[in-house]
Amino acid sequence: MDLYAKENMQNLAQLKDLAPEQLKAFSDFNAAVFKNGALSKKEKEIIAVAITHVTQCPYCIDAHTKAAKKAGATLEELAEAVFVTAAVEAGGTVTHSTHVHNAKDKEASDVLYSRSNLKNLGQLGKFAPDGFKGYQAFSAAATKAGKLSTKFKEIISVAVANATQCPYCIDVHTKNADKHGVTSEELAEAIMVASAVRAGGSYAHMANMIRSYQD
Repeated sequence: MDLYAKENMQNLAQLKDLAPEQLKAFSDFNAAVFKNGALSKKEKEIIAVAITHVTQCPYCIDAHTKAAKKAGATLEELAEAVFVTAAVEAGGTVTHSTHVHNAKDKEASDVLYSRSNLKNLGQLGKFAPDGFKGYQAFSAAATKAGKLSTKFKEIISVAVANATQCPYCIDVHTKNADKHGVTSEELAEAIMVASAVRAGGSYAHMANMIRSYQD
């Protein structure tokens, strides 16, 4: 059985009978999130494509890539957006390495998520210098201006950081976004896109659940 066949999506039509109230609420939520606001429909769909690569939902990648193309996004813009996702996810792993440092320190604070933990990032540079330099160069390349502006890439970064639930990434990229003049409204709308896409991943995978139950 092909678990990821496009025809699986046809099973979602059954949700109108299986859970009509919840389906309508989800549809209304999704529609509200993706309408034009502080961010355009095109910008929101670009963010959505970035978030689908966090959730790794092939149905969502397909749907939002098509929606982004329809809204006017180019393939170059989408590629840059997904590289932002890759860089932020790499950064989440790098910043969480500070917990390894604290675990080896008997005098470390019991607070697992202290902003001051970031001061220990130098440990990676000390013990894995080549890899750490490679990460820094990659992160810089992924977030610099290209087809997408640095400002918009920081908006994407904040959305991705919230999707990955990395507090260090949220802190760093929110500060970067603020430096580039991103408004609270833009950040809020980007975060809501991340929320809707994460919900959409569960929604889309119900197509597999229904097929498995009925096979």
